[in-house]
Amino acid sequence: MQIGDTVFIGYPHCVHWKSPGAQGAKKGKTAINQLLWGDWARVLDLDGSWIKIRTRGRDGWVRGNDLQTNRILEVNFVDVGQGDGAHIQTPDDRALVVDAGEADNMYRFLRWRFGRFQNRFDFEAMVISHPDKDHYQGFSDLFEHENVGIGTLFHNCIVEQVQNGSSTLGMYEKPPGATKKHVTGLVRSLAELRLITDDAARRGRRLYPNLMRSAVESGRVGDILGLLASDDTTSPAYLPGFAPQDGRGMVVKVLGPLPTHFAGGLTGLPGFGSTGKTKNGHSVVLQIEIGDVRIQLGGDLNAPAQDYLLERYTGLSHPPHSAGEEDRIVTAARDVFEADITKACHHGSPDVAPAFMRAVNPLVTVVSSGDNEPHAHPRPDTLGMIGRYGRGDRPLIFSTELARSARETIKHPNLVRRELRAELAKNETVLADPTATQAQKDKAEEAIQKSLRVIERSVANYGMINLRTDGRNVVMAQRLERDRSKSVRWDVHQFEPDQTGRLQYLSRGH
Repeated sequence: MQIGDTVFIGYPHCVHWKSPGAQGAKKGKTAINQLLWGDWARVLDLDGSWIKIRTRGRDGWVRGNDLQTNRILEVNFVDVGQGDGAHIQTPDDRALVVDAGEADNMYRFLRWRFGRFQNRFDFEAMVISHPDKDHYQGFSDLFEHENVGIGTLFHNCIVEQVQNGSSTLGMYEKPPGATKKHVTGLVRSLAELRLITDDAARRGRRLYPNLMRSAVESGRVGDILGLLASDDTTSPAYLPGFAPQDGRGMVVKVLGPLPTHFAGGLTGLPGFGSTGKTKNGHSVVLQIEIGDVRIQLGGDLNAPAQDYLLERYTGLSHPPHSAGEEDRIVTAARDVFEADITKACHHGSPDVAPAFMRAVNPLVTVVSSGDNEPHAHPRPDTLGMIGRYGRGDRPLIFSTELARSARETIKHPNLVRRELRAELAKNETVLADPTATQAQKDKAEEAIQKSLRVIERSVANYGMINLRTDGRNVVMAQRLERDRSKSVRWDVHQFEPDQTGRLQYLSRGH
C-alpha cells in the first residue's frame, strides 16, 4: 500500500481517528467518524501499523488492517419517501439505479454521491420496474440534467398511453389459444417506444410516456429497452452486461415480467384484473447474485402475479388444493426465488401470496415506504407475515421510514425547516434582481449551494438502508437517529456463512 492508492474500509466497520495510536494499538486518539465496510478512501501517509486516509471529506488515521484493496458490492435503499429507489455500485465501480421514487430524493442523493454532477457522470443502467409514479417520477431530474448520462434505460415493456381517447396499457386482447386477456402491445425497443413518444396524441397528458419522451430526446441515453424474463424458465434471462459470460463478479437475473408466446409470433403478459394490478404485477424482478449471496428486487409484485410466477416456474398448479401441494410448490420455487435479502414488494402491501414469501425465504427484508401516503404501508399483517416466513430465529426487517432521523430537517429533505426555505427564497430573489451586484449574486449562489448540500447530505445519511457484501459476508447498516459518539454512528448488522456455507445472522448490532 502506497501514498496515493485508492483503498476501501475493511469488514465490518472501523473508526476514523484524528491522530494515530501507539503501534499495534486498536484505538487512535479523538474519533472523527465511524466508517462502513466498503467506504472509499485515499492513502495520504503511512506510519507503521497506522495509515492516514481521506474519506467522507475528512483526513484521519485508521489501522492498516482496517483497510482492503478490493471494492465490494454496495446496494443503497434510498429513502425516497413514498415509493422505491435503489442505487447499486458494482464491484467494478459502475453505477446502476433501480427505481427513483416520486419526489427528488434519489436525485439529491446521487447528486451528493457523484460530485454534484459538476462533471459528466455516466450511469451504466437505470431500471424503471413498472409505470407507477412512485417508482418513475423521480427520474425526471436525472433525465434533464445535462451532465447525467445513461448507458441503457430498462423498463417492463408496458407503456401507459392514450388510445381512442382513453388511457391504456396498449393492446389488450385474448390471443389464440389463451383463456384470458393479455397485454400484447409490448414495447421492447427504442424504435417501438418512439412510436408512442413521437405521437402527441398517444402521449396525451399521461406522465409516463412524456417522461420517457424526455429520456429519448435528452441525447444522453444510449438505448431504451424493455426487459422480459425467459419464456424457457430453465434458462434464465440476464440483465444485459450481467450474464455469467460477462465476468463481472456478479450476475443479475431477470425473473419477471414472464411472458407467454403464442402462435404467429405474438407475445403477451396476462392481465391481473385492473390496470393497476396488471402493471404492478408485471414489475421487473431482478435477482442479484454475487458469490453465495442473493438479493432480490421485486418492484410492486402482487398476489395474482406471485401465483402466476409460482405456477410458471414450478410447473405446478397454484393456488394449491392441499398443504402438501403448497409445500411441493414452495420447495420447487426456492430454486428460483430464494434470496438472502429481499426488497418487500409494494412497500409492505398486504396483497402478497404467503407461498411466494415462503419461497423467497429471506434473512433480511427491506421495506421502502413513506409516511405521507394514504395506504398505511407497511401494513401490520404484512410485517407479521414477513417475520413468520423469514429465515432463521431472527429474520430482520428494515424500513426506510423507521430509519429516518427525528429531526425534520434531516427526516424530510423536501420538508425542510421554515428558516431554510426562507433562506433559499431570499437568495433566489437576489439572483433574479437586475440591480444586484455580481458580488451579491456570487454570495447568494454560494448560500444556495450550502443549503442544497444540507438537503442532499440528509438523504444520504438518514433513512437509507445500506447493504455491503463481497459475496461471502454481508453488512446491513442504518444511521442511528442520535449518535452515541463520533465512533458509534451506525446500527450495524453482520451476516456470515455457517459451516454449510449458508448465510446466518451474526450480530444484533449496537
